[in-house]
Amino acid sequence: MPSIPVQLPYEQPDRMRPSPLLRELQARSPIHAIRTAVGDPGWHVTGYEHVRRLLDDDRLGRAHREPEKASRTGESALFGGPMGDIDTEQADHRRMRSLLQPHFSPKRMRALAGRVETLATQLLNELAAAGPPADLHAALALPLPIAVICELLGVPYEDRAQFRAWTQAAADITDRARSEQGLAELFSYGRRLVARKRADGRLGDAPDADVISRLAATEGVSDDEAAAMGMLLLFAGHETTVTAISLGALWLLATPGQWPALVADPSRTDAAVEEILRAPGLGGGGIPRYAREDLEVAGVHVREGDLVLLDTGAANHDASVFADPDRFDLDRPAAPHLTFGHGARYCIGAPLARIELKAVFSQLAARFPALKLGCAVEELIFNPHVLTGGLTALPVTW
Repeated sequence: MPSIPVQLPYEQPDRMRPSPLLRELQARSPIHAIRTAVGDPGWHVTGYEHVRRLLDDDRLGRAHREPEKASRTGESALFGGPMGDIDTEQADHRRMRSLLQPHFSPKRMRALAGRVETLATQLLNELAAAGPPADLHAALALPLPIAVICELLGVPYEDRAQFRAWTQAAADITDRARSEQGLAELFSYGRRLVARKRADGRLGDAPDADVISRLAATEGVSDDEAAAMGMLLLFAGHETTVTAISLGALWLLATPGQWPALVADPSRTDAAVEEILRAPGLGGGGIPRYAREDLEVAGVHVREGDLVLLDTGAANHDASVFADPDRFDLDRPAAPHLTFGHGARYCIGAPLARIELKAVFSQLAARFPALKLGCAVEELIFNPHVLTGGLTALPVTW
């Protein structure tokens, strides 16, 4: 691999604007030689068309033939390095998708939408009763996705403090021992949960059965496999949505004219949700993949085994696809962002995330039209230690 001039993460003086270095690199090429945060070599792909195409390219995968020698993006046990068996990875992924897809079908999501609305209403009732000022992150962004994923998976809501601590530990990108311990605790919890459901006779495919119960009752699925899939869904199914709600509210409130526009016209909620999904991912990282064979990307030779970071956030701010991409704009013409990926690995939970975001922002705009930030944007604290890098708090008043 040639000399590597830049290292992730790129310096980002303004959290509401992309890194100046990222912008400079994007102007030069859609692919860049980099070193990761832990000093390993890799490729950073930032152009929309290339990211989109490579997301669905079988020549890239999550597994590596020599995982102990593979470049790492960070210390996270889940996403810092290779995952899976390179010889069976694609078949394993197809099997997992086929097992999970029925639980996220349009019919099941429509059935869940009403419950999401009710949960959002309850949390907003509590917010209104407590009165201003408030922390919107703690009052809404955090509890709603946790409550929803608990109901969907069949995880006791009263366990939320414990599994939240484990998921936060598992997501740690700076401390591998903490990340591995958090992941181990989470999977152990999942196994205990499946065992308890089996002992109570709660496994089965009844219409109201939860996802973990149905998975564990599926022929050919072991209890350990059901537990592992359930816990991965628990992790992915709330962490990213927590971040999206907090950052979505921040962008709406911090961008002049956008919150009043949504309040004045509720029909803009769908557009707001898509812009919330697109805008906050300002790049500087990416979805890790490993080259399964040699390939060319924009004239650059990528060798088998190389780490390739597909930066959907940077791609979502590609000026060739999104006019004035760094502006948060509810009137932006519809264009397919890559936040949920593309192709065979498109996020299976995308419909659920949209349901949650629509429930939150439609109700929030209707009930709190005078909502505003309770501090300067510069005073907000982002968590640099976890994968999603979300806010630690979002002070608001009204």
